[in-house]
Amino acid sequence: MPTYVAFLRAINLGATRKFPKEDIVAATGAAGFDDVATHINTGNVRLSTRMRSRTRVEDALERAYAADRGFEVPTIAYRTDELRAVVADADGFGHDAQHYVWLLKQEPSAALREQLEALSTADERVGLSERAVHLMVASGFLDARLLRPIEKAVGVATNRNVTVLRALVQKWC
Repeated sequence: MPTYVAFLRAINLGATRKFPKEDIVAATGAAGFDDVATHINTGNVRLSTRMRSRTRVEDALERAYAADRGFEVPTIAYRTDELRAVVADADGFGHDAQHYVWLLKQEPSAALREQLEALSTADERVGLSERAVHLMVASGFLDARLLRPIEKAVGVATNRNVTVLRALVQKWC
């Protein structure tokens, strides 16, 4: 039975988008997924399922979360081997400063890859994996000049610090 790590976008922001870990586990289990666990309260969920299609997994989770919460929860799922590959790619960039990763719902086109890679500067470097965009910055995330251009370009995505992704791979993959 395949194991996935699902990343929930835009939860626990403000007063109206609360989705506590215990409720995520309950909603995921009620939707028919097994071996459900969460990591920190930012929407990182491990689950097992007989479903083989990532799109089917994401759709089932999004329907379950919307029914439970009353608002849409965009969800991006990776098989454990795919998540390991994203972290291996991150390690391959060899950047010692802060490193953030946008986890994408869809694989970026060749044109989008070229557009994003062209944004790199001496202080902020962009790299791409199969369904991930990596931003390596010398200063803080919120001060990054490339933050908004990447957000606008990538479509449905959520981002995590590479430290969190490494922890998930160590814990679940």
